[in-house]
Amino acid sequence: MATRDFAVRTENHVANLTGLGTLEFVPEVFGDEFLDGYSRVQEAQRAIGGEEDLTKMDPATLREVYGSMREFLGSLMTPESAERWLRFEVIKGAKLVDHYRSRAQAEEKAAEEGGRVVDKSMRVPDRVLLELLEWTVELYGGGNDRPTTPSSGSSRASRRAGTPGKASSPSKASTRTAGRSAR
Repeated sequence: MATRDFAVRTENHVANLTGLGTLEFVPEVFGDEFLDGYSRVQEAQRAIGGEEDLTKMDPATLREVYGSMREFLGSLMTPESAERWLRFEVIKGAKLVDHYRSRAQAEEKAAEEGGRVVDKSMRVPDRVLLELLEWTVELYGGGNDRPTTPSSGSSRASRRAGTPGKASSPSKASTRTAGRSAR
């Protein structure tokens, strides 16, 4: 009888956002959940086409793209982190009625209550949002058949091909630089 051990990650991935605290992501996700969420992000990104100039984009479309990225990331977080990451409060008068992780759910409740929605989600720069997205895709969708590595760890450098030599580097050779005098 053959036996094979399969490692399953049990510790959360941790993203340290300097100055904002940490966000914890669940150790493992099921492939279909990951793919369903990520496909929604890709659909939203296709809506902007290849446009790179944000000033030329429709603000509603751009909001949809960012919203889908935030929802996708929130779906991979622990409940405590997701609560900080996505928080839409329904306010009626000056009173908090309820809060949701989905803007759509909050807007539905606000319409029922005659209130308004206030976005109290964690704010991060666009570049950080994109870096988090790339990081989670590497963690969960990297195609590795081994558990993902700790977020605090990094891959070891690849071994250099060949053997170290004793020859001098061309950059260390004595060369004159234009505009400088030799002293």
